[in-house]
Amino acid sequence: MTAIRSLDYNDIYMITTQETILRLLIGAVIGGVIGFEREIHGRAAGFRTQLIVCVASVLIMIVSENYHLRLQNIEPTFRIDPARLASGALIGIGFLGAGVIVKSGFAIRGLTTAASIWIVSAIGLAIGGGFYVEGITTAFITIFALFFLRKIEKNIKILLYRSITISTLFTENIEETLTAIFSDYDVKVQSIDYEKNQATGEFIYNFQVSTRNKGAIKEIFLKLNTLDFIKKININSYRIGDTY
Repeated sequence: MTAIRSLDYNDIYMITTQETILRLLIGAVIGGVIGFEREIHGRAAGFRTQLIVCVASVLIMIVSENYHLRLQNIEPTFRIDPARLASGALIGIGFLGAGVIVKSGFAIRGLTTAASIWIVSAIGLAIGGGFYVEGITTAFITIFALFFLRKIEKNIKILLYRSITISTLFTENIEETLTAIFSDYDVKVQSIDYEKNQATGEFIYNFQVSTRNKGAIKEIFLKLNTLDFIKKININSYRIGDTY
């Protein structure tokens, strides 16, 4: 049998200055391109933020790898895990990503930007570790998802959820009348809640509805405004979802 050659740490060299600069520059380009997409769409974490995150991740991985090799060259019996700095970086990036997520009413904004920060850091760690093919391929997939899948997503008829609150003094057949209007615009009623304002005598109907027609809600709002027996109309989203 052929004996397995033991790893000689004298055969492992520190990352050269030229290689370090190359990795940092590749990280800057990739982070900048992904950040540019976020910048032109008015996101908080744009061009500079994504670039810095990617370069920082590259640097962390380079330092981690060099630190590991340097200690092994000093004392081969040391057992240092070079992935610890990288894992710590990903945890820290998670907090940064959480900072760009904003809750606006019933909608959550910034999830895509937070995800892009996270994957930019992962790409940076890959480039910093010398995994150019893996890092660049992931970058192309990310850019494709942000630039091109965005256009496809806009054409997908997703199910929209809305809460329509109507105040009225009129009670006779009101529920049937409103439900018929919703049905005319291809809006499905999921549930109905009832309330009465004792001070004003108004009856309040809260309809939870859904539709795939993006313009239906506006048309319903305009239609309800023409009805004299309706005193107040309030329409809101009631399902939390991701928004670019």
